[in-house]
Amino acid sequence: MNIENRQKSEKEKRKAEGSVVETVHIVRPNHLNGAERLFGGILMQWIDEVAALAAKRHTHRNVITASVDNLSFLKGAYQKDVIVIRGKVTYVGRTSMEVKVDSYVENIDGERILINRAFFTMVALDDYDRPVEVPGLELTTEEERQEWEKAKLRREMRIRCKEEF
Repeated sequence: MNIENRQKSEKEKRKAEGSVVETVHIVRPNHLNGAERLFGGILMQWIDEVAALAAKRHTHRNVITASVDNLSFLKGAYQKDVIVIRGKVTYVGRTSMEVKVDSYVENIDGERILINRAFFTMVALDDYDRPVEVPGLELTTEEERQEWEKAKLRREMRIRCKEEF
């Protein structure tokens, strides 16, 4: 095992489940666009906040949004809808991490319908706003391991796309 791998395996790890953040919002008239649906920019703000909070829970540091991938608006939301937004760290690198954020409309009986999914790359910062190493991610379920593998593929795609610019 080389020195870098040994250091990586020895660094502190935190459970993925410890990063989970869930917020609830009610769609109000001031959140609507001209088509009487939830304005996409409002939802984007809410999901960015959830991503940042999940990353902060994992790192115990301030973070910034480096990129957002696959921001997919699947269904609309309307006035009086209850919006539940759930974020969780799915992958960590050296100074960055991926946070998966799912947004749902929650029915009166508690059923959730997925309306948006996004993947955020967040970077942890030190006291001088410089990137700093993040704790490792302890995966405890098969679902978390699968998310990690999918996140690795997305990370590779982001790197390839960045190289093309």
